[in-house]
Amino acid sequence: MKTTLKTPQATLEFGELLGKYLMAGDVVALIGDLGTGKTQLAKGLARGVGVPEEYCITSPTYTIVNEYQGRTPLYHLDLYRLEGNSDLENLGYEEYFEGRGVTVIEWAEKISHLLPENRMEVRISYLGNDVREFEIIGFGDHYGKIVDDVVDFYRRTSI
Repeated sequence: MKTTLKTPQATLEFGELLGKYLMAGDVVALIGDLGTGKTQLAKGLARGVGVPEEYCITSPTYTIVNEYQGRTPLYHLDLYRLEGNSDLENLGYEEYFEGRGVTVIEWAEKISHLLPENRMEVRISYLGNDVREFEIIGFGDHYGKIVDDVVDFYRRTSI
């Protein structure tokens, strides 16, 4: 699925829509250049999994991971400053991939060889000003169904 979003608010709302389909154990890999809207999408995903709006969702650039409580926990990883696989191994990344929450990973391309085979990837491209193209790919039946459901919902409504 590809879609073009023209405002940060639309990105937030699209993330919220995606998040409503996610459940414990799901992994969402966010891929895109600096400033393309990965954190904004993560904020929407957090809303979608029920993280209260009063929580300040920020990119965990220096802490690598932030955890938030919602209807299911959200683990938000930012690998921008990752020095190597040992940093991630010390974090116990496998527990996040197989855990009791939804794991959202910014800069997921840095660990593409470690990502679970079944996952959702969101590739974000800068098209100008606030305009971004989002390509959502579901790897595995579960994620393929999520993408199909989102496409169906998206066609019936508008964000």
